[in-house]
Amino acid sequence: MKLGMTLPSMVPDLTRADLLAWMRGIDDGPWSSLACGERLAFPNPEMMVSLAGAAAVTERVRIAFTVVVLPLHRTLLMAKQIATLDVLSGGRVSVAVGVGGREEDYKAAEAPFEKRMVRMEKQVAQLRSAWAGEVVLEGVNPIGPKPVQPGGPEILAGSLMPKSIRRVSRWADGISGFSFAPDPNEIAAAFEVARAAWRESGRPAPRLVTSFWYALGPKGREQMDVYVKRYLNFFGPDAAVGVAAMCSAVTPDALRDSVRRIRDLGTDELILVPTTADPDELKRTADALG
Repeated sequence: MKLGMTLPSMVPDLTRADLLAWMRGIDDGPWSSLACGERLAFPNPEMMVSLAGAAAVTERVRIAFTVVVLPLHRTLLMAKQIATLDVLSGGRVSVAVGVGGREEDYKAAEAPFEKRMVRMEKQVAQLRSAWAGEVVLEGVNPIGPKPVQPGGPEILAGSLMPKSIRRVSRWADGISGFSFAPDPNEIAAAFEVARAAWRESGRPAPRLVTSFWYALGPKGREQMDVYVKRYLNFFGPDAAVGVAAMCSAVTPDALRDSVRRIRDLGTDELILVPTTADPDELKRTADALG
């Protein structure tokens, strides 16, 4: 199993020094990917700009979108941006796409919230056509540049529920999930649905990726609680407190146990999500996991 690391992009008050320390520290460490997620109606750095910076200052790690809320975006502009990032990174881009569940993000993007899954599936087909150099829209020239990776970057689906996993098996290269606790049983169930759905669709086995929040600082439990309550404030205070209590990866032993149990599920890549901007968390994590 590969181990990736997410930028602490949802932590408040990030500075240039913080971001560069994490980007370079991830590339210098044992991590397989440098990841970043997307929120719009939230005080976090923008995802595409962040990953472009990461692509420019790193040489080795994959540059992973986890995930792009694709219906928030204009499709051909996104195709051009991702292809440009693939060129800038030398062919290191991986893309997970999803529809999100926060209506306020759609309001901020001036995009319709309804029928977003149908729109996303059409967008994925257009991305791939654009990366292949095809004419996507009548009267519009092909969109470049050509990605370094033949056919363009892989596209995973940020799907969690069985129905949506079966649906994306028609077009995704795999799934990129998330588990709050984390709960190995929940992850295993999603993986089994994906394996079966890809077989039934007559497609190669899916790439299986998952993520979870963790905290290893001297006040790990407090750090996790503050982070989760802030990030999930749109759920309301009671729900956010309940989710925070579920998040158990707040000690080295708990982190090791979660990683081991997820590895044993046949996971292809686990992408850890830190809850602090302190770059020393990278060393703490590497030490904890050996």
